[in-house]
Amino acid sequence: MDAKDRETAGTKFQRLVDILSALRGPDGCPWDREQDARSIAGYFLEEVYEAVDALSRGDERALAEELGDVLMEVVFLSRIFEENGAFDAAAALDGINDKMVRRHPHVFGGEKVDSADRVLDEWVRRKKEEKRRTSPFEGLPESAPALLGAFLMGQRAAQEAFDWPAAADALAKVREELAEIEAALAHGAPEEIEEEIGDALFALAQAARLAKIHPEIALRRANAKFAARYEALREAFADRGLKLKEASPAEMDRVWEEIKKRRA
Repeated sequence: MDAKDRETAGTKFQRLVDILSALRGPDGCPWDREQDARSIAGYFLEEVYEAVDALSRGDERALAEELGDVLMEVVFLSRIFEENGAFDAAAALDGINDKMVRRHPHVFGGEKVDSADRVLDEWVRRKKEEKRRTSPFEGLPESAPALLGAFLMGQRAAQEAFDWPAAADALAKVREELAEIEAALAHGAPEEIEEEIGDALFALAQAARLAKIHPEIALRRANAKFAARYEALREAFADRGLKLKEASPAEMDRVWEEIKKRRA
């Protein structure tokens, strides 16, 4: 990207800042003026998920649109806090620009690193120094989905060398937890069943992490796959004039397997 392209991106970003300023202004949009940080946080999260969906599908056109929506929510939030006298979009940009330069001294300074792993180690070290955290779990987003939280907690623990050597070792722990779920189911105690299922999910998230698979994205794809297959199952029986609940379990299994083969 040359200097002209960068200038154009900056100009367009400023236009977005000006648009949000107008929308929030005295003669702006009534809906936009009513929003606050709490309401925009929900929309922000929704737009991020839609961007991840487009990325997962490999839909570049949709991704460009969704990233624009994410940027809009960033500017919207910045505008709200600017009105409160806290910070503006320029301050947010200053922060990230300074951080990226500061944490990449091997690019913007005189330091030398010999691998991506070393870069990550240095990033973690500098982040700890800057944040002055007393616990590796400080700063984890409480609003994150639980599966994502498990992934992030595993990452933080691994930075202090508390980890399985490889994904296969974590998978062995998953098998152990599955056996404990079976035992809990035999006892029939709801609290115990819940605990063991939670342990299994946590271990599975670490197996995914060690295999360099993001469990949240993997589960979202699995959800989408299930939804598509389920709709195909319903359509298959509807073509016969039947509702799904009117079919036998054996017949549903047979058609389900056929759908899986067709969509493999």
